[in-house]
Amino acid sequence: MSAPRPAPGSTRKVLLDCDPGIDDALAIAFACGHPGLDLCGVTTVAGNIGLAQVTANALSVLEFAGRPDVPLAAGSAAPLLRPHVDARDVHGDSGLGQARLPPAQARPVEADATDLIIDTIGASPGEITLVATGPLTNIALAVRRQPELVNRVADFVIMGGSATRGNTTPAAEFNIVTDPEAAAIVFGAGWQVTMVGLDATLQARADKRVKERLAGLGRLGSDLLLPALGGYLGADDTTPRHLLPAVLAAGAGSGPAVHDVCALALVAEPALFGCQPARVEVETAGRWTAGMTVTQFGAQAGDRNALVATFIEVPAFWDAVIAAWARLPAAQPAG
Repeated sequence: MSAPRPAPGSTRKVLLDCDPGIDDALAIAFACGHPGLDLCGVTTVAGNIGLAQVTANALSVLEFAGRPDVPLAAGSAAPLLRPHVDARDVHGDSGLGQARLPPAQARPVEADATDLIIDTIGASPGEITLVATGPLTNIALAVRRQPELVNRVADFVIMGGSATRGNTTPAAEFNIVTDPEAAAIVFGAGWQVTMVGLDATLQARADKRVKERLAGLGRLGSDLLLPALGGYLGADDTTPRHLLPAVLAAGAGSGPAVHDVCALALVAEPALFGCQPARVEVETAGRWTAGMTVTQFGAQAGDRNALVATFIEVPAFWDAVIAAWARLPAAQPAG
């Protein structure tokens, strides 16, 4: 089945919780450019890099994308119970690969991330789609503090998890294994979690043809998109070996996957995704399986707590993503 489709011509208000990170940065740019999305706030969480750097990165990307007006609040600097483990071995010390954006002039708002999440959603009940593309620490804290939050969002979408195998460990994906206790709280909070995990995101790869198209997007392409994608550390094809059979079966090409962009794209272009209802539980205690999103697709209707993305219409996905990026001022020809 497909994800819920917004009304024709409608604009979805989006609050993004993120940890930029290369693919988070590209997701912010997509949210700023897509005409069907109204980015009404950004919150940051320690994940790919430490909190100070991900916050600075988010501010710089918003300013570069022409949206310095979007309120941004910094959140949790560490998981609920575990020490922070970053992914600078993938995203580089700056978190943005080889991209070098100017420092932003804007600063975070005085409120912390939990305040901004609760207040923004509370001010427009039923209107805000909450999207999380990093560890779920901020979301867990917000739900603990305000349990009614789960009834006030329009939708809740995450990039994280996997119905099959992981990328940080054989069992677990990075955003979930970084703070599995937070993820367990979030999945058990009583709302439907739309999980855009590795099963779908590894199909969305920036191959040679995609990069050739990005070269035509002015400063956006030359200063952010291409150097960020080129800065994914390790092999150009970042698929762990144990996931290669599933990725090849889906017909995906080689090149870095734009994981976090997929979560925003599902909100903006839900017809491009195939999703299945499921029951998802997060393993927190396993010696070898902590962070695993244990997914039961055959669960009874009353037991389901998630909608799991399993398929992307890849050519149409890239058409939509590149069209959104092309709308940004930095993508226009100089002069």
